[in-house]
Amino acid sequence: MTLPFTRVLRAGLLALSVATAAPSVAQQALQSPEQFLGYKLGSRFTYHADVLRYAEYLAQQHADRMRIVPYGRTYEGRPLEVVQIASARNLQRLDDIRRSNLRRAGLESGTPSLDQPAIVWLSYNVHGNEAVSSEAVLQVLYDFSNPQNKEAQALLERVVLLIDPCVNPDGRERYAQWYGRVAGAPANASPLSWEHREPWPGGRFNHYMFDLNRDWAWQTQRESQQRIALYNQWLPQVHADFHEMSAEAPYYFSPAAKPFHEDITPYQRKFQNVIGDYNRQVFDKNGWLYFSRETYDLFAPSYGDTWPSFNGAIGMTYEQGGSGRAGVRYIKSDGDTLTLADRIAHHHAASWATIRAAADHQQEMLKEFDKYYQDARQRPRGRYKSYVVSGSPERMAPLVDYLQRQQIQFGYLGERRKTQAYNYSSGKREGVTLQPTDVVISMYQPKSTLVKVLFEPQAALEDSLTYDITAWALPYAYGLQGYALTTNLKAGGKAPAAASKPNATLPAADGTTYAYIARWNSLRDARLLSALLQRQVRVRVAYQPFEAGGQKFQAGTLLINRGNNQNLGNRFDAVVRSLADSVGAELTAVKTGFATEGSDLGSGNVHGVARPNVALLAGPGTDATAFGEVWHFFEQQLGYPVSVIGTDYFASVPLNKFDVLVLPDGNYADVLNERQLENLKTWVRSGGRLVAMEGAMGYLAGKKDFALKTKSADSSQTNSKKGAAPADPYRQLRRYGTAEREALQEQVQGSVYRVELDNTHPLAFGYPSSYFALVRSPLNYQFLGEGSWNVGVLKKGQAASGFTGSQVRAKLNDTVVLGVQDLGRGQVVYLGDNPLFRGFWQAGKLLFTNAIFMVGQ
Repeated sequence: MTLPFTRVLRAGLLALSVATAAPSVAQQALQSPEQFLGYKLGSRFTYHADVLRYAEYLAQQHADRMRIVPYGRTYEGRPLEVVQIASARNLQRLDDIRRSNLRRAGLESGTPSLDQPAIVWLSYNVHGNEAVSSEAVLQVLYDFSNPQNKEAQALLERVVLLIDPCVNPDGRERYAQWYGRVAGAPANASPLSWEHREPWPGGRFNHYMFDLNRDWAWQTQRESQQRIALYNQWLPQVHADFHEMSAEAPYYFSPAAKPFHEDITPYQRKFQNVIGDYNRQVFDKNGWLYFSRETYDLFAPSYGDTWPSFNGAIGMTYEQGGSGRAGVRYIKSDGDTLTLADRIAHHHAASWATIRAAADHQQEMLKEFDKYYQDARQRPRGRYKSYVVSGSPERMAPLVDYLQRQQIQFGYLGERRKTQAYNYSSGKREGVTLQPTDVVISMYQPKSTLVKVLFEPQAALEDSLTYDITAWALPYAYGLQGYALTTNLKAGGKAPAAASKPNATLPAADGTTYAYIARWNSLRDARLLSALLQRQVRVRVAYQPFEAGGQKFQAGTLLINRGNNQNLGNRFDAVVRSLADSVGAELTAVKTGFATEGSDLGSGNVHGVARPNVALLAGPGTDATAFGEVWHFFEQQLGYPVSVIGTDYFASVPLNKFDVLVLPDGNYADVLNERQLENLKTWVRSGGRLVAMEGAMGYLAGKKDFALKTKSADSSQTNSKKGAAPADPYRQLRRYGTAEREALQEQVQGSVYRVELDNTHPLAFGYPSSYFALVRSPLNYQFLGEGSWNVGVLKKGQAASGFTGSQVRAKLNDTVVLGVQDLGRGQVVYLGDNPLFRGFWQAGKLLFTNAIFMVGQ
């Protein structure tokens, strides 16, 4: 039976021993959330603007103990804010407390203060449709800003609170606005009511459909970048992340499930139990259902519990049953009614329990925080003591930017050196030659634990049942050559000049330049092509290697000839140079079209690049995050226009208006019926280019006229032909209790594989003979036959890092990953690996650009 919100909340507060003084004039003057908003918490969802409006009201009423700190804006322009709450004495010296904490970490010089409170950061509503947490935070803000709440004020003598009331405003507002339109009056609790059937894409994600809870480590999204810039100015001792899960589930709190990453310290593991004890006390007292040590592990660094943990915090996830399905009232399968008021009470209680645990263990936590960073600087964990990354300045630039945002210290080697190291490319320890411009990351620094986690070639996995990917090493992700050394390598060189001003040495623009040449090996070059095409600058691409101006250039190199761009007149040099400078791309100027080796610049081996009109499919049937990754890439990374087409009206779209159609991952059974598939093939035959990614590729496999076929099942499991191994008669006899673990045998959990490339094909322009892909599904395709091109394939023994189930390893042998089929005058591009996964796999972005611009020219 569900209790009214006021009764549940009162029970939770009593269990937490919240001592509230008798009503006074001052207390009556401070409006509660209900008084300020005009409705009871739990009766509806509060719009984001009203959440911030209430926080600002409280800060105005009690400016001596509460401040609002804006830290950025979302893609849709909504403000991002953190609320700082402290005792009056601590708020006056808040910046001194912050700087003292950074001194503890070794990120600022000086001696830390002995009189420092613990710092607790609470994050609410990172998933927009897990909307209860931003309701609960209203009550938390009221409690701790209220001077009449004596327990809260006593805790604030020992802790400083940094509260983010809504990490994902765009997603929350998408959900709250939708629910406000469809909710019954009163709210209908039946699961069959439309207020419990959130439409595609749902409110979980941000504007670009990215899961912000999987972006902590990678920081590809504006919200993450702005939030973590502020987080790194504080480095709290505790970070708690408030979520929701299935409406049928109870409540989850720490300790986390296995696997724990090996670099979660014993103290961090211990304090998971401590905070769990504080939560258990109040949940047991109120008879609330909960679980711990299941489902939510501490392994991959992407999350709001793991990334803070690798930065010295006690990182925790809280999960309340409900999410976007539950609405305001929801009848569960056991007949009980889950209310929004229930959910608010649970998150409110967990917030209090976290703060109390931190306050009660303030000195212990500060001592362990000191030890964490002292060990990081003086006794770094792991076998390797330094990492070296090598690549051209333009390819290194994204990594350098990333390291700076993470506060990871690095330098440049400054000399040529031979040494022994683990080579990421070969997967072996061997003799290597390091170059003066190589980036060196020493483990003897404050962020060494984070460095180890991000760079380790093979993360130690204590249990294969994990929640997410199992491999992510940055040299693979950024497509760079990496080395791991067991010795501490000193860096004494300077940054390469081209990294900051790549065109500083170009000759004067005197009108004598025959052509500008741009290498095709980084996202900067792709941005340049995008900018040039949008300014109506004609660009050509070399299909064969050549040498000109004393330099060698590979296939895929861009050529911008003066003679092809007479329309620009005397503005030719200025336009091309300014566009290159705007994206940081490097140009080479030549005064002749003669090539000292290979084809001349006017050869038939140099093709014009047309400006394609690109469409991207979105809507039910497509995976929202996969769609968002492509959408974000076009708009925020490539800077190229894309027309988003809904699946609900795709059948009526005149495809002849487009040159390229991108099908992101998804289930296309209801999107591409037989008639629509025939229309699609007709369009391709007429010169269209179809880019099919992951699930879309799988849907096309075996369809008429598509060259892609799945491999036949392993003979030892299925056939009884003469001479074949007999099928296992007991294969279907499975134990229920071990089903989940047995299922792992048929999974690929985000593992890194070396894909062999035919880099003479335009799809692989700009790449060496292989690239490392983050494979997340059991690809099982035959090599493409005549009339098609196997551009990227997996052969036997190509795994580099991560977990792959034993039953699926054979499928990942001898399979096509990247392919191109010629169909009439058009092409079908197959991308079995998503090269844009979560926006952080930098190594694949040029490959996707090739699919859009280079294939079919």
